[in-house]
Amino acid sequence: MRAFLVFIVFIIFALVSRWYFVCKIRGLCDGGRPFTLALLDDDGTVLLKGYEQFAFDTTKVSPLLTDNNKKFLVAVANYLNQHNSKDITITGFYRPSEANLRMSSGFFENIGVARADRIRLLLVRNGVEEVRIKLDYQQYADELLLEPLVFQLFLNAQPSAFERTAFKFTDMTYSDANFEYNSTEFRPGERFVAYADSVKLFLTQNPGKIVRIIGHTDSIGSDAYNDPLGLERASNAKFYFERLGVTSEIIVESFGKKKPVAPNSLSTGEDNPEGRQKNRRVNFVIE
Repeated sequence: MRAFLVFIVFIIFALVSRWYFVCKIRGLCDGGRPFTLALLDDDGTVLLKGYEQFAFDTTKVSPLLTDNNKKFLVAVANYLNQHNSKDITITGFYRPSEANLRMSSGFFENIGVARADRIRLLLVRNGVEEVRIKLDYQQYADELLLEPLVFQLFLNAQPSAFERTAFKFTDMTYSDANFEYNSTEFRPGERFVAYADSVKLFLTQNPGKIVRIIGHTDSIGSDAYNDPLGLERASNAKFYFERLGVTSEIIVESFGKKKPVAPNSLSTGEDNPEGRQKNRRVNFVIE
C-alpha cells in the first residue's frame, strides 16, 4: 500500500511538473505560441526577453506576424540603432520534412535562410542597415518548430572565430550540396541555377562589375590539401558561369579551411557533420 501511495504521489508530481513547463514556461496550453523569444548578446546574455515566438506554416517562408512579433522587431531595431558597435545574426530554422524542399522562388539553398531573410527585410523596414544583418540556418529537432528564429548580436569591429554569412544577391553562399560527394565537379542545384541566371542578367546590365568566387573547405586535412581543393571548386563554378555566357571578369580564390562559418566539431569533441557541411561552401561576391 505504501509503495502504491508513493507511486501515486510521483505521478501527480510528474503531471504538475509537465503542466508547469508546458503551460507556464512554454505558454502552450491555450494553443498559442510560447513567449520565449529573446535577443541575445554575443556572449549569450539575454538583452530582451519574454516576446512571442514567430511562426511559419509548413513549407512557407513568410512569417505569421502578431502584434507582439512586430513589437519585438521594433525593440531589436531600436537597440541596434542605439548600439552601432553591434550587428546581428538571424538564424532561421526549418523542419526535418523541409530539409530538401523545392522552393518556388528565391535563390536561397534552404528554407531556413529564406525565412531569416524575410525577417531581415522587416528589420530593414524598421531602420536597420541591411549590411548589419547576417544570416544563418539550422535544422530544427522536430516538426513543431516552436522556436523558428534566433537573434544574436556580435561586435562588428572584433574578429570572430567564425565568418558571418550575408546571403544576399551580391554576396551569396552555397554549400557543397552543389558538388558530387568527395569531388570538385560542379553540379548546381535548382536554387543556384536561378541565381546564376539572374547574375548573368545583372552583369549584362552592369558590364563594369566583376565576380569573385571563393572556395572554402572543412577542417579535415591539411592546408596543402584544402587550399587547392577550395580553389578547384571555385574554378569549376567559374567554368559554369562562362559556359552560361558570362563575359565579365571572374576572379577565383581559396581560403581552404581558414575561415569557417560553423564549428567543425561539437563542444564534446564529436564530429559535427552539419557544421562541416556549412564550411564546405563557395562564396559568390559581385563587386
